[in-house]
Amino acid sequence: MTNLELGFWSFPVLMIMVFLRAPIGLAMLLCGFGGWYMAMGGNPTPLLAKLKSETYTTFSSYSLTIIPMFLLMGQFATLSGMSQALFKAAESFLGHRRGGVAMAAVGACAGFGAICGSSLATAATMSKVALPELKRYGYSGGFSTATLAAGGTLGILIPPSVILVIYAILTEQNIAKLFLAAFVPGILAALGYILTISIYVRLHPDAAGTRPAVPMAERFRALADTWPVLVIFLVVVGGIYLGWFTPTEGSAIGAMGTGLVALVSGSLNWKVLGDSLLGTARTTAMIFFIVLGAAFYNGFLALSGVPQFMADWVVTRGFSPLLVLCVILAFYLVFGCLMDSLSMILLTVPIFFPVISAMDFGMSPEHLAIWFGILVLIVVEVGLITPPVGMNLFIINSMDRETPMTETYKSVMYFVGSDIVRVIILVAFPAITLFLLPA
Repeated sequence: MTNLELGFWSFPVLMIMVFLRAPIGLAMLLCGFGGWYMAMGGNPTPLLAKLKSETYTTFSSYSLTIIPMFLLMGQFATLSGMSQALFKAAESFLGHRRGGVAMAAVGACAGFGAICGSSLATAATMSKVALPELKRYGYSGGFSTATLAAGGTLGILIPPSVILVIYAILTEQNIAKLFLAAFVPGILAALGYILTISIYVRLHPDAAGTRPAVPMAERFRALADTWPVLVIFLVVVGGIYLGWFTPTEGSAIGAMGTGLVALVSGSLNWKVLGDSLLGTARTTAMIFFIVLGAAFYNGFLALSGVPQFMADWVVTRGFSPLLVLCVILAFYLVFGCLMDSLSMILLTVPIFFPVISAMDFGMSPEHLAIWFGILVLIVVEVGLITPPVGMNLFIINSMDRETPMTETYKSVMYFVGSDIVRVIILVAFPAITLFLLPA
């Protein structure tokens, strides 16, 4: 069997392991090990040498240190009461409108995503704050859980985003430019969800209740309480883009800032600090193990020549670049329902990125890489709320056992439709993603 055949056969083996519930990091690591061993003709010496060098090379990367810092930033943000302040401010301005409390939940998710960077953490944190209020004002269970599941996806799109950092490392792109490019699509996502809520409550008037309007003075007091979120976001993302500090330094400053806010708010003590550090360490270890497994597997694929073969095959067949892009995005949409976003990015980008890079989309290689990265992130994000196994749906429903999952499925499809429309717009008009970038 040739190395190329070994590379192609590794895909079904990997999928079988995933469907058998093997951890994705372990599945990729074992496929990479097995592939290297067979490609080397059963000689274990190169594999052992690869194990030593790949592990050191992967984890000595300075860029990876940004991940635990952003994760710690999210831990502190969860503790500091920022989520409650964001929701109260949004609710005070929108709550009296039809579907307004749900709109406020989406707005609060967008604000919290700007200092968290994790979809699951955003969904779980905002659910604790917003779900009781939604139930209190007569919102149906399925509509409430679907809204919060969709709002949670804003955590990985609105910068800073851990997934965007991983993509930047894989494709050797500028993290600051990726953050800047994600900003407008993130705002469009939040506005699209708010429009979806407005349409939904008109089609299903019994799904949402109303609440009395809040006096204007109280609205501005609630808005003033959100100043830490705005300051931290502007300092971290603005400082990175303006070159005041590197992305890693920016993540450390963000973690320190949210930690100080948590300390001043009285939420941070020695026990909470220890729990935050331990939670960060666990999540970091999980991410790094997946990164290591992906490094071995993608190294084997590069050895087998699969990415280059696929790029050459697509180019020589003369397929339309737009057709190839749509097929790849459809693949992400389907498999995003079955795998978590980080695993999907690590597994597929080294294969698909060379294919996209070899095609002519009428833009510079850097802009093409950034545009493709944002599109991939959005489509993977849609998978988090697509039935039957969207991760955010299970997170939210675990916090509302009274609502049948089928009710959440019915309501969330409206938000999935909004996401698909947004993807179509961003594919048709790349300038929406790229216009903030320097020429």
